[in-house]
Amino acid sequence: MAFVRLLALFLFHMSLVGCQHTQTSQQASSSPGEQTPLGTDSLSFPWSRLRLPRYIVPLHYRLLLHPNMTNLSFTGSVQIQIDVQNNTNWVVLHSKGLQISKATILNENFAHLSDQVLPVLHNPSHEQIGIFSPRVLSSGQKYFLYMEFGAELADGFYGFYKSTYRTSTGETRTLASTHFEPTSARMAFPCFDEPVFKANFSVRIRRSAEYISLSNMPIVSTVEVNDGLLEDRFAASVKMSTYLVAFVISDFKSITATTSSGVQVSIYAVPQKWLQTHYALEVAVKMLDFYEEYFNIRYPLPKQDLIAIPDFQSGAMENWGLTTYRETSLLFDPLTSSVSDKLWVTMVIGHELAHQWFGNLVTMEWWNDIWLNEGFARYMEYISVEATYPDLKVEEYLLHTCFAAVGHDSLNSSRPISSPAENPTQIKEMFDTVSYDKGACVLHMLRHFLTDDVFQSGIVRYLRKYSYKNAHNQDLWDSLSNYLFAGEHLNLTAMMNTWTLQKGIPVVSVTRKGPRLLLRQERFLKTVLFLWHIPLTYKTDVSSTVHRHLMTTQTDSIHVGEDVSWVKVNSDMTGYYVVHYEDGGWDEMTKLLRENHTALSYKDRTHLIHNAFQLVTAGHLPVNKALDLIGYLRLEKHTVPLLQGLGYLEYFYRMIEKRNEPELSQNLGMYILRFFRAVIDQQTWSDNGTVSERRLRSEVLSLACHLDDPPCLERARQSFKDWLQSNGTLNLPTDVAETVFSVGAQDDHGWASLLHTYNISLSAAQKQKILFALTCSRNTSKLERLLELGLEGKVIRSQDLSSLILMVARNPQGHHLAWNFVKKNWDTLVEKFQLGSFCIRNIIIGTTGQFSSPEELAEVQSFFESIKEQASQLRATQVALDNLQKNVRWVQRNLETLRNWLNEDPFQTHKYSVNGFFTK
Repeated sequence: MAFVRLLALFLFHMSLVGCQHTQTSQQASSSPGEQTPLGTDSLSFPWSRLRLPRYIVPLHYRLLLHPNMTNLSFTGSVQIQIDVQNNTNWVVLHSKGLQISKATILNENFAHLSDQVLPVLHNPSHEQIGIFSPRVLSSGQKYFLYMEFGAELADGFYGFYKSTYRTSTGETRTLASTHFEPTSARMAFPCFDEPVFKANFSVRIRRSAEYISLSNMPIVSTVEVNDGLLEDRFAASVKMSTYLVAFVISDFKSITATTSSGVQVSIYAVPQKWLQTHYALEVAVKMLDFYEEYFNIRYPLPKQDLIAIPDFQSGAMENWGLTTYRETSLLFDPLTSSVSDKLWVTMVIGHELAHQWFGNLVTMEWWNDIWLNEGFARYMEYISVEATYPDLKVEEYLLHTCFAAVGHDSLNSSRPISSPAENPTQIKEMFDTVSYDKGACVLHMLRHFLTDDVFQSGIVRYLRKYSYKNAHNQDLWDSLSNYLFAGEHLNLTAMMNTWTLQKGIPVVSVTRKGPRLLLRQERFLKTVLFLWHIPLTYKTDVSSTVHRHLMTTQTDSIHVGEDVSWVKVNSDMTGYYVVHYEDGGWDEMTKLLRENHTALSYKDRTHLIHNAFQLVTAGHLPVNKALDLIGYLRLEKHTVPLLQGLGYLEYFYRMIEKRNEPELSQNLGMYILRFFRAVIDQQTWSDNGTVSERRLRSEVLSLACHLDDPPCLERARQSFKDWLQSNGTLNLPTDVAETVFSVGAQDDHGWASLLHTYNISLSAAQKQKILFALTCSRNTSKLERLLELGLEGKVIRSQDLSSLILMVARNPQGHHLAWNFVKKNWDTLVEKFQLGSFCIRNIIIGTTGQFSSPEELAEVQSFFESIKEQASQLRATQVALDNLQKNVRWVQRNLETLRNWLNEDPFQTHKYSVNGFFTK
């Protein structure tokens, strides 16, 4: 694997660097007080490692920034109090793209150590600068490093960057914002830009009167500097890592409320979207109250600002006291935002506010353990939203988070939760499905294994012990380990290391032999033998109890008794493992679902569907067995298993429609419409019903219209016609708006009208729905135009380009178009989004995700070979190839079986009457 080779080379380089470091330290250790003559010619950069030396520790930054919003540049100065722990002549820290105009070092009495400006050496490949002091900095002493610097406000989405928005009158306004995680604080000011170097920050920002400035802490005072230039002075921050520092200079408007403990919460947005901030304010106040109680630790800052930035690459960022969001993640417009949009906003706020404790208060020591931040925040989304907004039924989505993790983790290109990452590209790639989704699902398993109370008290212990510090995996296990299982003290570290230090997911094969259940574990899609400590749970038909068993060996057995007729393993999928029922076990499950599906919970039914189709992909189960299993869905009343089964059929359909298989795709499409006829006909074109019912409506009607279902198309066309005649003033039901727009986009006039509305809409939620609809056009020249608009970045913002590419790739007319666009514009895309970013990862994996032929595989391999230097740094290229190979294998194994299964008319669909309901 290219990544492993790169890592081996890197470790070899590190061993060489270790020797160089020893020599450097010896060179730098003159006796205290001795002055070395200045002269940059004789100086070489003193440090050769990617990570900074540990013998200089920052304590306090005093930072002054003056962004010029006219020429889009900024100047600044920083005074860093440092604690020196080894004698040295050098201070090495991070800087990227900054012009350092002055550097000097002062002692504790603010006396200059040298009467000359100090030389600054640059190592751009490591984004480091070295400042040479002619007088030795003595161990045990504190000093002040002072620098003046400047740069352009960055293009793109990292560092201190510029963003724009258009007012209602068409005027373009500019703002400046920051995004530092993981390694971009160094683009805004010279700093020790690693999470372990926590310090306090005192920020001052200069601005003209038409702007406001925000930072992590509240403003203490504002003074006039000269000619109307104002300087906002912020309170000193708590001790924190550089990636959490933030500042925004804008003309935004806000809405404010106070939590029960007195924290001031404000939501900021562009002035004309102020009315869309109210829901976020309600959520943020509720969430902060919830977390203070759950963690039993007061939120440590006096305020929490949430701000919607018009140009923002990720979903949101947890900067302490000033969380930044994409507009779709914070703003909610009751007229155009759907229930799914509402859930998304709620969950993202829940995620970022969880980080104020998990990540900000206690921070991983290095990026290899970023899952301690992101896995926890992803899991706390579910816990917090379930507690504060139970009507949103968030627990129905946790299964899908775990299913996404299983899909990624069953590929050979997966990685352990805790993985090495050194350079900025590798670090960015750590923000992936494994850190977020697998991290959350492993924590879910652990919580259910330990029980809620033990889990909660353990994480409170962890947060208290490591407040304002950094932590490792081991620190978390130690905090949770006070636990007995089956009367014995559990070695939690040994158990959890099997989940965090090795990649992949186990499959537990289950065979019934008389009164015993025989168990065997192996890696799902195994290559080598792995062993997990698996907290198994199971239910049987003779008891409502959830039984528990810890499986620590490759084979095991459980006594269940002779009178048990069925056993369902992994109750409610609280465990992160796949279950395979061997020796006719799947036939038993199919029979149970057909005869008495409500004997199992909706989560268990959904889990069975998921496992069956995963096992098909892995070659453990023929596709007809999985299709037989979901035959019971015509009896299913719960939306989650219904959507799970429908989702697999839709996935197969979308893959097959991109192949030259018109007869097969037509047969599968007709089968889906006939089988789900009753469900489709039950849907109303409204926003009525529970959250679950509304979600089902959106999904089912969208697919029905995509499959050219005549009643669906007729209704959508009429709704679109009404919307057009109202000149866009008619508010369509939000659950079906995207489907209506997608049908309307099929003719020239509808498409042009939608593009015009997209251009002027003030609702980010509505724009997202329209953009999706525009990419549903079957006209390739229109799809090409959209891609060009996305690349240009004016009508369609650059932040939306990666999702636009994926939407075009989803269209049968657009999937090769999108891939060719990526190949042609690869260098531009990398420049816009940075190598290793989740946008680049999504583009690579998403555009190739439904290729399924050997020819397509060869073409993708050829392109990756042509960008070998970049591809070798990316895990995403290997994930894309693994996915594609999986699709090729799936087609080779299952296409004929699927064709025959459809031809056999498996559920006797000829018994359906004309209107789609069963005849007697």
